[in-house]
Amino acid sequence: MITNPILRGFNPDPCILRVGEIYYIVVSSFEWMPGVRVYESSDLVEWAYCTDVLTDQVDLRGNPKNCSIWAPQLSYHDDLFYLLYTDVKSTKRPFKDDHNYLITASDIRGPWSEPIYLNSSGFDPSLFHDEDGRKWLLNALWDYRITEGNKSSGIVIQEYDHQQGMLIGESFKLFDCTALKKTEAPHIYKKDGYYYLITAEGGTGSGHSVTVARSRELLGTYEVDPHNPMMTSSSHPDWPLQCAGHGSLVETPDGEWYMAHLCTRPLEGQYAILGRETALQQVYWDEQGWLRLAGGGHLPHLQVAAPRSYQTKQSADATAPLQPDSGLVSSFGSGDDAAEPSYWTFEDSFAAGQLRPEWNTLRILADESWCSLKARPGYLRLTAGESVQTLFHHHLLALRQQDKHFRAETALDYNPQQYLQMAGLLLYLNEDNYLYAYISREDNRRVIRLMKCAADQFSLIPGYIDIPDQGLVHLAVEVHETQAQFYYYTGTASDHTDWQTLYEPENISFLSGGFTGNFVGIAAHDMYQYRGSYADFSHFRYQGQDR
Repeated sequence: MITNPILRGFNPDPCILRVGEIYYIVVSSFEWMPGVRVYESSDLVEWAYCTDVLTDQVDLRGNPKNCSIWAPQLSYHDDLFYLLYTDVKSTKRPFKDDHNYLITASDIRGPWSEPIYLNSSGFDPSLFHDEDGRKWLLNALWDYRITEGNKSSGIVIQEYDHQQGMLIGESFKLFDCTALKKTEAPHIYKKDGYYYLITAEGGTGSGHSVTVARSRELLGTYEVDPHNPMMTSSSHPDWPLQCAGHGSLVETPDGEWYMAHLCTRPLEGQYAILGRETALQQVYWDEQGWLRLAGGGHLPHLQVAAPRSYQTKQSADATAPLQPDSGLVSSFGSGDDAAEPSYWTFEDSFAAGQLRPEWNTLRILADESWCSLKARPGYLRLTAGESVQTLFHHHLLALRQQDKHFRAETALDYNPQQYLQMAGLLLYLNEDNYLYAYISREDNRRVIRLMKCAADQFSLIPGYIDIPDQGLVHLAVEVHETQAQFYYYTGTASDHTDWQTLYEPENISFLSGGFTGNFVGIAAHDMYQYRGSYADFSHFRYQGQDR
């Protein structure tokens, strides 16, 4: 069986594609870099990190929260990968500044071409390659004139000339919203003489849904599925997978069909701290030619059948002689628990010559100028950037939170000279919502403090903890759903007996909302002199456990 979600933590807006025997999923990154994370699988069951596509092609500095890279779409035609994405610069109503681009590569790992600008009329661009060789761009249409509710007014289409690298002809309104409204995320698939238009409707929250329409002609008119929506969680608020929508389709070599879609796993029934995740459903085409969930109904399933080829292989493996253990584990597991999908351990000793690909940064890429593995061998040196709320040079290195329960640990050597200098361990949703345990200086003493920002309301937890003026400081945070407790110790203790609680537990339900998810990471900030101090981190460990 395939257990959902298949990509845990902040992995929204999935687009799935098969090329030969390999399946790929690309997801949105928003303000986090590198942009457009790519995962791969040979069987739809086991997924692993593949590569990141957008690196130095974009400039996200100054972009507000929940903007930047939206809803990438990946396609493949004539031995070439096509990736489309939106770079959103502002969502301040009534307008939306969103620019759509296209890049190409002959290999999923690049190199990728320079971006080709397409249009700015709406977001969620998608490229359809028709059988006659023509290519068509689709995107949601944003209409600022709509006075009430969401301003996504439907789907538009325009021809794209690959040789010229530009759109040609006129833009055409392909599809209006259904009663669910908020139409976005268009994908077209051709099957049995029909053009099928798959869209997301109802908004990306609790009303999120998958809508299917079809037409004999590419430019319509499109008939909506009489049992629309094809999938939604909206009528079952207690279902474990909420906000189900934004679907895309893939066919296996054996003719089976699956749909990737986003979902959330709300904690305590309402807090999407983990962000929007990626799930996979088995689907089929009924006798009337409409798309349906295998097993019936409209609710996303927690478990779905794996492809027949995978089941056959598993049966064969079960009867084969045991082979010596290779020692390899999935990138989403570790040790004896590697096969448990709700468990993930990550550890970086910073001894390698490069950062592990699971790390993420905000709006800027990690480079030697502020994120160095060379300055002090065996340590990661973070040169301090701007404040924890900057939109430009935030020197933060972070991981997606993937589990409802986890513990993260680090140790750092940092010698601040005054209160405007700080470095430490933090939980971070965006510049308006974070919880930060940091080393700083107060009354000419090195101290640990805790700051909090919830819904853009900043507070400094009263008091501070004195620590020795030199040496490593160990920091940890343990999260259990909506509760977080920080810990610390100084010196060289070899076990957890010397860990001391750092202030009282904090409710972190405020680390929910918007389009992203919570991250846990390490950072350094200097508001006295930009790049005026640095912190050396000896390691970072994340251990998650849902059970």
